[in-house]
Formats: sequence, C-alpha cells, structure tokens
Amino acid sequence: MNSRLSDRITVSQLNSFHNELQLKRKRYYLIWASILSLFLWGIVGVTLTLGFAPNALALEYNKEILVGADFSGRDLTDSSFTKANLRQSNFSHTNLSGVSFFAANLESANLEGSDLRNATLDSARLIKTNLTNAILEGAFAANTKFDGAIIDGADFTDVLLRPDEQKKLCKVAKGTNPTTGRETRDTLFCP
Repeated sequence: MNSRLSDRITVSQLNSFHNELQLKRKRYYLIWASILSLFLWGIVGVTLTLGFAPNALALEYNKEILVGADFSGRDLTDSSFTKANLRQSNFSHTNLSGVSFFAANLESANLEGSDLRNATLDSARLIKTNLTNAILEGAFAANTKFDGAIIDGADFTDVLLRPDEQKKLCKVAKGTNPTTGRETRDTLFCP
C-alpha cells in the first residue's frame, strides 16, 4: 500500500511539474512574440517615417552635367550646384533658398516661381533663363549674366548686382511678384 501512495504522489507531482513547464513555455513564446512584434512595428515605423521625410536634404551636384534635368517642385534648400552645367533644366516652383549656383550654367533653365532667397548666383550664367515670379531676395549675384532673362514678376529685393546688369534688367522689368506683392521694377530700384 505504501508503494501505491508514493506512486500517486509522484504522478501528481509530475502532472504539476508538466503543467508548470507548459505555462513557462507559453510565457516564453509570448515574450518572444511580443519582442518580435515590437521589432517589426519599429521597422514599419522607421520605413514610413523615412518614406514621408521631406526632400530638404542638402545635396551636392558640384561640377555635374545635368543638362535638361527636372528638379521641379522639390525642396533643395542649401544644396550646391557649384560649376554645374544645368542648361535647359527645370527648377520651376522649387525651394532653392540658400542654394549655391556659383559659376553654374543655367542658360535657358526654367526657374519660374522658384524661391532663391539668399542663394549664391555669383558668376552664374542665367542667359535666357525664365525667372518669372521667382523670389531672389538677398541673393548674391555679383558678376551674374542675365542677358535675355525673363524676369516678369521676379523679386530682386536686396540682391547684390553689378550696375550694368541692373540697367539691363530695368529695361525689361515688369510685373508684381504674387508671393511678396513687390513690383519687379521697385525691387531693382529702376528709375
């Protein structure tokens, strides 16, 4: 009789031990499933965040040949296009504030409605460039060539220009900038 009683206790203990082991396994799997789930949601969150990040990352296109490139509607704040060939490129309605176009070739480029505040345009070629309704406020444009440029509604407030280029621009200046409300002739101090 004693041996049967000890067998029952052992079986009961084994069942209890087995139940505890199953509970521990379930907890273990739940913990790892939670960790994996958090990890996957983290990856999804980072992917969505980077996927919807603004385009305002300063880029360098120095000395690049980008003839006919389309940059329209982008945010290129503080990017650099120093000595780049951008002939016939499209920068319409682009945020170009703080951009460097030092010695860049922008011949026949489209900069309509672009924001060029505080941009460096020194020694750039803006020959036959469309600057309709562009904002050039505070841009540095010494030694810039504007021959044949379309400047209807462009805002040249506080732009550093050579006197001979200023006179050329005054001959064709007309219109009012729709964003700033300033008349092109007034921003160029035309007589």
